[in-house]
Amino acid sequence: MNKELLSIKDLHASVADKEILKGVNLTVNKGEVHVIMGPNGAGKSTLGGVLSGNPKYAVSQGEISLDGESLLEMSPEERAWAGLFLSFQYPTEIPGVTNATFLKAALGEVRRHRGLPELSASEFLRTAKSKLEYVEMDKSFLSRGVNVGFSGGEKKRNEIFQMAMLEPRVAILDETDSGLDVDALRIVGTGINRLRTQENAIILITHYQRLLDYIVPDFIHVLHDGRIIKSSGAQLAREIEEKGYDWIINN
Repeated sequence: MNKELLSIKDLHASVADKEILKGVNLTVNKGEVHVIMGPNGAGKSTLGGVLSGNPKYAVSQGEISLDGESLLEMSPEERAWAGLFLSFQYPTEIPGVTNATFLKAALGEVRRHRGLPELSASEFLRTAKSKLEYVEMDKSFLSRGVNVGFSGGEKKRNEIFQMAMLEPRVAILDETDSGLDVDALRIVGTGINRLRTQENAIILITHYQRLLDYIVPDFIHVLHDGRIIKSSGAQLAREIEEKGYDWIINN
């Protein structure tokens, strides 16, 4: 049985005619957690944006496939329907749209694409309440505007709640740990762990080891100057914490 979920081959991408990704290769299998680390400007967030289909990035070369289907042929919406999820480094506020309304619409589209019936209002509410427990959020969050007036920690917890509701095949979490205090970090890390299954995969983009105190990855990849220059196990993050990136870049 094929375990490969996401395949990236020789990916080159640019923004405003400046090449950022210069030949990224990565294979992500079912059940795996991969961590992308690297210095500022290495291309980490660009990789997340390209995978999700952000139109500001232009792909000039390479292939990306999810479950054997080319993502490059899909719109951002189609990628989401196919099971790709991106949490934003800076989650956007959407005034006038409640979390419940936003998620019910998004979940309805995903379920329609998967050939599943739309959840009734009571089924949606029951599911949402159970998923809110993953990130220790009160049901009152459902009636609040999407991220409006949320603290930094609440915004990041809300992203993980959205992930829990949408149940993506591959989740890309872009610096989910940035700006989190100790308690919020624990809640987010524990929530992500609860969403790990043998059928999905997670890509964490981060600068720091601290989130990995809660989530043990299968692989750490160091991205530098648009390429993955080193891949290893979970211990690599601690080595980076102790030595920085120069020892990898210069060796």
